[in-house]
Amino acid sequence: MAKKIYITTPLYYVNASPHIGHSYTNVAADCLARYYRQKGEDVFFLTGSDEHGQKIAQAADAAGKEPQAFVDGVVEHFESLWKLLNISHDDFIRTTQQRHVDVVQAALTRLKDEGKLTREAYNGWYCTPDETFWTPEELAKKTEDIENPVCPDCQRPLEAVQEEGWYLHLRESQEWLVNFLKKNPQWVRPESRYNEIFSLLKDDLPKYLCITRPKARVKWGIPVPFDPEYVTYVWFDALLNYLTATGYLVDQQLFEERWPAKMQIIGKDILRHHALYWPIMLHALGIPDDQMPECIFAHGWWKIGEQKMSKSLGNIVDPNVIVTVFLKEQPFAADVYRYFLMREVNFGQDGNFSEEGIETRFASDLANDLGNLVNRTLSMIDKYCDSKIPAVSEATLTDADKALQQSATSVAGQLDVLMPRLEFSKALEAIMDVVSQANRYIEEQMPWKLSKAGETERLHCVLRSLAETLRTTAILLTPFMPSVTQEIWRQLGFEGSVPELDQAAQWLKIPDNQSFTDHPVLFPRPKS
Repeated sequence: MAKKIYITTPLYYVNASPHIGHSYTNVAADCLARYYRQKGEDVFFLTGSDEHGQKIAQAADAAGKEPQAFVDGVVEHFESLWKLLNISHDDFIRTTQQRHVDVVQAALTRLKDEGKLTREAYNGWYCTPDETFWTPEELAKKTEDIENPVCPDCQRPLEAVQEEGWYLHLRESQEWLVNFLKKNPQWVRPESRYNEIFSLLKDDLPKYLCITRPKARVKWGIPVPFDPEYVTYVWFDALLNYLTATGYLVDQQLFEERWPAKMQIIGKDILRHHALYWPIMLHALGIPDDQMPECIFAHGWWKIGEQKMSKSLGNIVDPNVIVTVFLKEQPFAADVYRYFLMREVNFGQDGNFSEEGIETRFASDLANDLGNLVNRTLSMIDKYCDSKIPAVSEATLTDADKALQQSATSVAGQLDVLMPRLEFSKALEAIMDVVSQANRYIEEQMPWKLSKAGETERLHCVLRSLAETLRTTAILLTPFMPSVTQEIWRQLGFEGSVPELDQAAQWLKIPDNQSFTDHPVLFPRPKS
């Protein structure tokens, strides 16, 4: 049975519209999914929405709507953004869907029947924005003000809470988790996040994780099947989506095809949930160590100056505005935005967002380098070769031509190293280095002088080498800029879709004398 490459994003909490952080994660996951598809792999790419919990109920109430109607409206904003950004997900899961409710309730029942849940009373502190409990012992390690503590994660005031609930054992799985992480040092990435989790595990975990909320306080959630007084804790509910989408407990064949996840991409603010709670949940459900997800990758934040973007600070960047307003003059605005996100910062680190940063990256990489190379090359073939890709033989290539060929055809191998490691910026740097080399090659070879001197054979070698570079570049850039590369492919005279990645390691593959027609500028200069 062929295994799928299973890639996930978090489920985005739909108490408000999407922002740049959501788009960053989804664009990254999409680039990875497209890369693997271009390698000929069968990919299952999952994204979706997290729709339960106290914050949703509060937001719905503030909007004067029932929770389901409220989340239906917000989910539309997410789905339209993914369409705008050309996100190629195979499934969009919602935690309000019956398929997910059924799996959550079945998982709860299994844990209860196996004695892995305990009903206990809780007396401690609760963070409503994060929907997280903090024990006095935990807070004592993180703050000096025990009387009026704030949440160690979001720095907002905590509420004193005393209530009963159903709990999953955490501490009894701590030794197992420590040993699992030691045996799998790449399970949490980048390394700084792995070290962060290991640091947390040096101290005792809380004895239990409360996985329910009383209906008297939180009505909007999945009912606990064996205790009607409770609904499921939103994080326990949401994390199980990764299993629901695989057919877990419903379709064993589908589950074996899709599970485990190869890459789970998240933001670093939800690392604890994914690298502590999630593996312990899977372990409690009987998932063996060799069927755990292969990697949890926690990327950094986008900041405005030195401030993290947040709804409470009011400094959220709306991707829709960037693409449809700020980049409105660009025919491939979504691809420009995708390129900026993946090129500007090493994935895993924090980055600073600004419109000036997009303008600079656009001008230097896309307009001056890539767009200029495409336009100059096709314009010269228009002028000197009657809009037909000239025919040449391998024997006529000079050392300069072969140097460009070697650089261009070697990048596919570099991507096979960089992309599985999510080193997107380095992958784009390698591709754009070839583009820069090709632009220098034009200046060095001076096709206009070759034409004037009547050196037709040499002129054809130069122009064919440039056309082949465009062909290779289009293939290499496809995971990142799918609309742009499809247009380059069309401008070169090809029909159909851009081919698989291994074709980028080949040269002189454009049919001799292939003709092309119009080739409008890919990245027009903004009007002043």
